Formats: sequence, structure tokens, C-alpha cells
Amino acid sequence: MTSDLANERSRTRVATLRRLIRENPLARIGPGMITGVADDDPSGVVTYSQAGAQFGLNMLWTMPLAFPLMAAMQLICARIGRVTGKGLAANIGTRFPPSVLRGTVALLLVANTLNIAADLAAMGEVAELIVGVERHWMTVGFALGTLSLQIFVPYHRYVVFLKWLTMSLLAYAAVLFTVHVPWHTVALRTFLPELKLDASAAAVVVAVFGTTISPYLFFWQASEEVEDMARNRAAQPLVDDATAAGPELRRIGWDTWSGMFYSDLTAYFVILATALTLHAAGVTRIDTAAQAASALRPLAGDMAYVLFSIGIVSVGLIGVPVLAASGAYALAESLHWEEGLERKLTGAKGFYGIIALSILVATGMQFTTISPMRALFWSAVINGVVAVPLMVIVLVLAASRSVMGQFTARWPILALGWIATGVMGAAALVMLWPD
Repeated sequence: MTSDLANERSRTRVATLRRLIRENPLARIGPGMITGVADDDPSGVVTYSQAGAQFGLNMLWTMPLAFPLMAAMQLICARIGRVTGKGLAANIGTRFPPSVLRGTVALLLVANTLNIAADLAAMGEVAELIVGVERHWMTVGFALGTLSLQIFVPYHRYVVFLKWLTMSLLAYAAVLFTVHVPWHTVALRTFLPELKLDASAAAVVVAVFGTTISPYLFFWQASEEVEDMARNRAAQPLVDDATAAGPELRRIGWDTWSGMFYSDLTAYFVILATALTLHAAGVTRIDTAAQAASALRPLAGDMAYVLFSIGIVSVGLIGVPVLAASGAYALAESLHWEEGLERKLTGAKGFYGIIALSILVATGMQFTTISPMRALFWSAVINGVVAVPLMVIVLVLAASRSVMGQFTARWPILALGWIATGVMGAAALVMLWPD
């Protein structure tokens, strides 16, 4: 009788999901797609722009290599959240010593705050170019706007806004229509780059992988799977109710692989666009997002400049909330606080307090002498180094039967995860010890 009831609930959930997809195409877009777009936040755009400007077409190879590796890591994190019904920090706390969890969360919060500061600075600078309002005022406006949405709008409504913003990444593809693209040479350099892997090149590779395979995305996607479960009262962690495992794991797979492909292809377009314009014109250093956008105007025309600028602002509106919330999820879970973007402010004061503090501290940094964009590039490098031990932790969790039950990650995905860890570790070693 219990089995029949569980099967009926599973069929009901699947039927509901199919109906929502028919009625609303945005229902197909889940945490994986939003995570993918957040991966191409303004900090990522600046890093990819620097790669294209400095090395031209010879950094395109990083994207085909990064795609299966980033997708495997995000898929593992999503499965951990859906299978266990707990976020990444909560799972780390049950499997590893408290010192490991505290160190991981502390590093995440520091890195995220720096990243938010850089993203807000980029958005403010670019918005100033478009509308003419002083960038600090624009930065404050973006900060308060994103903070208000997260605190006062329930996640199930706010996420619709984020889903529409995923379309903004098409702006970077559109830039390529404004310039001549030698596709034969592009294809050749994508797979056969002319690149000397010295310390300078290794630093850019680490930065590219650090902004592509980022710790905050691990925490975000796992927690958003839990968040989506909370909206459906009938949904249970798969370790407790395996009847929905088939459709749920297929959904996670489709959502994550497609989201990461969208993200990776966009990053490829940014590197390509800046290689064909900035690098070709001798511009090999990018200090700000505004500089990257402005440099396109005389080289590729007003349309490319506007598209690039709109893309930076739009992805920032996704990236900043994801950065702030991922840190809040991690700290709240580690301290056993009530957490979740579906909760009201009065029901999760600590959780929303972390979000507010991260964004406000990052906003305050705009009024210091710190150069947000240069700090941003090197924060991506630091992320690339810090991500390595975290990836080891995630892979151990995914392979643990005590955590995942019968849904431990299969060897092909684990193999990709270990390859990703090895690639990032090797690049970091080359950068730190070039001799």
C-alpha cells in the first residue's frame, strides 16, 4: 500500500512537471541554467576579455576543455543537493571535521565579497557609459536593487526574473556579427594554439578556469536544488524516496549540461570577440569592464559596444545575487540557521543578514582606493587555487555511500571531476613555480 502511494505521488510530480513545461517554457530552465549564466558574471567577462586581448585566438582552447569538466562538477553538486536534501556545507559538516567546514566557508565568504565588489564596479562603470549617471550612484542602485529583490521577493517569483536575464548572454554572440571572423583560423587555433605556457600564460589559464569552475557555484546549485524541493511539499530527498529518481536525475542532467554549454559557449564568444578586436589592434591589457566595452566602439562599431555593455550589466544582475546567496547558504548551513530565499525576512534573519552584509561591504569598497578590476582578475586566480581542495571534498562526498546511498556518482562523472581537479592543480603549480 505504501509503495503504491509513493508511486502515485511520483507519477503526479512528473505529470505536474510536464504540464508546467507545456504551459511555461521557462519551467525548463532550472538551477543549472541560472548557474551557467552566473558563471559568466562581469568578473568572468573581464577575465575572458583579458585572455582574448593578451593571447588572441590562442586561449580559445580553454573553453572546449573546460566544458565537460565544469559540467561534471556542477552535476555532482546538483545531485548532492537533490539526493540528500541538504546543501553542500551541511553535507561537508557531516562527513569532514569542523575545521574543514569552517575554513571552506571563510574562504568562500571572503572570495565572494571581493567578487561582488568587482561585479558591482563593472556594472556601475558600464552603466555610466550608457546612461551618463555617475558610476558610484549606479553601483549603489544596483546593490540596493538586487538586495531588495532577494530579501523582499520570494524565490519562486524572483527566479522568473533571473530566467529571463539568461537571454542576455546572447549579446556576446551578437558582437561577432559586427566584425569579420576568419572561421578557419579560429577552428585551427581552438585545437592547435600557438602558445608558450610560461608563468604569464599559466596565470591566465588559472584565472580562466578559476572563474569558470568557481567554488560559489558549487554551493549555489546544490542549495537551489534543495530550494526547489522546498517549494514542492511532496518532494523528498532521493535517499528517502527513490521513486522520483529517474525523472529527477534526468532533469538535473539536462538542465546542468545545457546550462554549462550555454555558459561555456558564451565565454568562448567573449574570448573570440576580444581576440579579433582588442588583440588585433594591439590592446593587450584590460583593467576595467568599461575599458573592454569602450575599446570595442572604434574597432567594431557602436552596436558591438552597446551589446557588450548591456551584457555586462545583465549578467551582473544574476551574478551578484548568486554570489551573495551562495555564501549565505554555506554559513547558515554550517551554523544550523534557518535559510532559504523562499523564507520571509523574519524567518531567516541570519541568512538574509549575511546576504546584506556581503553586498553592503562590497558596495563600500567602491569608495576606497582599491582597483576592483585588477583585484578581480587576481581573485579569479586565487579562486582557481582554492577550488582544488574544495573539489576534492565534493568528489569524496559524491562517492560516499554514507552520504549518497545508492545514488553515488558513476565513474565517468567522477573521472571528469578528478581530471578537472588535476588540470586546475597543475596550472596552479606552473604559475606558482615557473622555474
